[in-house]
Amino acid sequence: MMRDYIALIHKDQDSDYGVSFPDLPGCISAGKTLDEAQTMAAEALAFHLEGLALDGEPVPEPSSLQTIMSDRANRDGVAVLVAAPQPSGRSVRVNVTLPDDLLDAIDRHAEKNGFTRSGFLAQAAKKALVA
Repeated sequence: MMRDYIALIHKDQDSDYGVSFPDLPGCISAGKTLDEAQTMAAEALAFHLEGLALDGEPVPEPSSLQTIMSDRANRDGVAVLVAAPQPSGRSVRVNVTLPDDLLDAIDRHAEKNGFTRSGFLAQAAKKALVA
C-alpha cells in the first residue's frame, strides 16, 4: 500500500526552497526551484524511511493534513503530498569495520542531513554503484 507523507515547503527571500516532513523530524531537503524541491523531497523521504527500516525503527503513519496544519508552526509552509516508495527488498543487518574517526564523520554528516547512519551508508553505496 502506497502512503503519502505531507511535506512543507518554505521559502525565505534570499534562500532556496526548504522542505521538511512534520511526521519525520530530521527528514529535510531543499531545491533551487519548486520542482527541484519536490524531487529532492521524494529522495529525502525514500532515504529516511529506508534508514529507519535498516535501523529496525518503526515508520510512523502519515498524519492527516488537518493534524499537520493544526500546529501553528506549520502554517507558514505550503503543504504537498510526497509518496513513500514501496520497499525494494528486505533489510539485512551487516557488520563492518571502519576507523573511528571516519565513523564519527559519517555520524555527524548523517545527523546534519537528516539521515540515520544506515540510511546514509545505503545512500552513499547506491550513488557509488550508479556512478
